[in-house]
Amino acid sequence: MSLTNIQRRLKPFMLPIAILGGFLFYKPIAMMQWAVPYLIFTMLFLTFCRVRPRDFRIEKMIWMLLAVQVVGSVAVFFALRPFGLTFAQSVMICVLCPTATAAPVVTGLLGGSIARVASYSMVCNLTMAIFAPVFFVVANPGTDISFIEASLGIAMHLAPLIVFPLCAALLLYFTAPKVHAAIGSIQGVSFYLWAVSLFLVVGKAVGFVMSEPASEIPAMTAMAVAAAVVCIAQFAIGRKIGRACGDKISAAQGLAQKNTVLGIWMSLNYLNPLSSIGPAAYIIWQNLVNSFQLFRKTRMDAARKKDEPKAFSRR
Repeated sequence: MSLTNIQRRLKPFMLPIAILGGFLFYKPIAMMQWAVPYLIFTMLFLTFCRVRPRDFRIEKMIWMLLAVQVVGSVAVFFALRPFGLTFAQSVMICVLCPTATAAPVVTGLLGGSIARVASYSMVCNLTMAIFAPVFFVVANPGTDISFIEASLGIAMHLAPLIVFPLCAALLLYFTAPKVHAAIGSIQGVSFYLWAVSLFLVVGKAVGFVMSEPASEIPAMTAMAVAAAVVCIAQFAIGRKIGRACGDKISAAQGLAQKNTVLGIWMSLNYLNPLSSIGPAAYIIWQNLVNSFQLFRKTRMDAARKKDEPKAFSRR
């Protein structure tokens, strides 16, 4: 069996393998957390290399999706704040979290516009680099330093992780376009980097969960259920916006498929670590939705191909 066939057979199992590995090896994973920011940086860099500057367009759909993401995260947080700060943080990060690095790939498989999703990924990541540090201070009160100092401190750690990959991709495009195109064509690498990142961040999240008392189980269950509701709602809202703008697949993927690795990492570092339950559960829900969509499209495509010879013979 060739290496390509092995990779194709293994790919559908990478998600459960990464999550299961995080559960089983959460103790030794603690020593490997330093690698997560570098993996996130690399994944974003590979994603940004998919888009050429001339393909980048800020359309009405992008502004509408961005408004839902920013305003929605604030609204969700303050609406759920009376039910507990950690619960509100957990659900909020599921809305605030930017678009997944794998979203352009899934969008292409479903028949949407890869350029549109990659463009939205750039815009929302840059917006989060500016907005998230400020909002994290509001969403996680109790620090001893001033609001401005806390915001700048988070921005100094978060912004380079998001902005520098974009700058590197643009620099490469203008100085070595052939290299930029070659990197943009090897997006399969980002999938495996994502799996490794998922393994690490799930392990760290499990470590925090395991250290929590049994009394927190109802709260953690509520976070996981709320993540499912938010996931389905974002897919539905994205499709509604996309239908109005002529591209429901791209809009739904851009809004609802989240970079949960980054979301878990932000929760663990800038919010109550227990709030990482929300984005950790979101991983499962968004992949269930996308698996169903891909399965349905595969069935529809197969049925269409089956009907084509019949239609041709009738001619």
